[in-house]
Amino acid sequence: MTTTAITNIAALVTNDPSLCADSPLGLIRDAAVVIEGDRVVWTGESSKAPATDNAVDAGGRAAIPGFVDSHSHLLFAGDRTEEFNARMSGRAYSAGGIRTTVAATRAATDDELSANVARYLAEGLRQGTTTFETKSGYGLTVEDEARALRIAAQHTEEVTYLGAHIVSPDYADDPAGYVDLVTGPMLDACAPYARWVDVFCEKGAFDGDQARAILTAGIAKGLHPRVHANQLGHGPGVQLAVELGAASADHCTHLTDADVDALAQGTTVATLLPGAEFSTRAAWPDARRLLDAGVTVALSTDCNPGSSFTSSVPFCIALAVRDMGMTPDEALWSATAGGAAALRRTDIGRIAPGARADLVLLDAPSHVHLAYRPGVPLVHAVWQRGERVG
Repeated sequence: MTTTAITNIAALVTNDPSLCADSPLGLIRDAAVVIEGDRVVWTGESSKAPATDNAVDAGGRAAIPGFVDSHSHLLFAGDRTEEFNARMSGRAYSAGGIRTTVAATRAATDDELSANVARYLAEGLRQGTTTFETKSGYGLTVEDEARALRIAAQHTEEVTYLGAHIVSPDYADDPAGYVDLVTGPMLDACAPYARWVDVFCEKGAFDGDQARAILTAGIAKGLHPRVHANQLGHGPGVQLAVELGAASADHCTHLTDADVDALAQGTTVATLLPGAEFSTRAAWPDARRLLDAGVTVALSTDCNPGSSFTSSVPFCIALAVRDMGMTPDEALWSATAGGAAALRRTDIGRIAPGARADLVLLDAPSHVHLAYRPGVPLVHAVWQRGERVG
């Protein structure tokens, strides 16, 4: 296979602390990376780089792992501009707005949904995101949920069944009947296309008992659990996620001390989604509290048409540093290695021998510029699976 060396990197974030005792990011100065096929095969000082077939001069730029966006909702149609405008004018956010997107998504064709997913994946890729998780949840019928996941699986390997986003409008008077559908015929139709099962465990969506039934049914079908937990208020979501060994509890905005302790003692990653708080003017998650307790934290966009319509991980990094108590190093780690942990992946989120060759060159000498220069398009080049794609 052809080998390529990217040399003259001012600062290389490897996320391999064994490479640099002074930095949990495994930071290497004046560095180089060698790619063979779709893998990283060497990292180190630029002057020591081995001979390769091709060479790319990074020009003194920083290099970071590709962002791992471990929570998004890209299978949708329609627009919720009016809802956002009203919310910015004083109306509170609730789970009910999802129904607007459900109606538009059901009416869309397969081609329209697929084009929409491709559009937002490309948008994220231009901003350095090389791995996207995405969910169903805007169909809420057996046919619409299954087609959403079938389409998603054509675009990404990280696909989540979220039939339990809200109770379908068709079952407004029979939520128990909808849970039976989600754990029965809908799950049977959707499981072949998904890796994960998720539930919105929240007032206005599904309570703890319903969420447990949905997640355990998914586990029995071979899907791995993750949970929308504790976004709008205190609730059972985080505790349930830890109890069931979920890969991730997502949002984690309203936590008790017991919730934090459970996350610290378990294997569940706390995925924080500051785009949602930005777009709903809600209280920020306390990342500092989680990190100080020893919780593994991921940072993701929650890209969706209602409460966080952004595909920009750099934007979320800037929010996390400015408003959630994270350092620039912690925010970058959480948006790369943290996202990989939330997907239980070891081949992404780092730049080290054996890892998938997903990396980003920044038009800056340091990764700190992601928070230092918010809103500035700093991505100079992107490699995904060893191929330069931007």
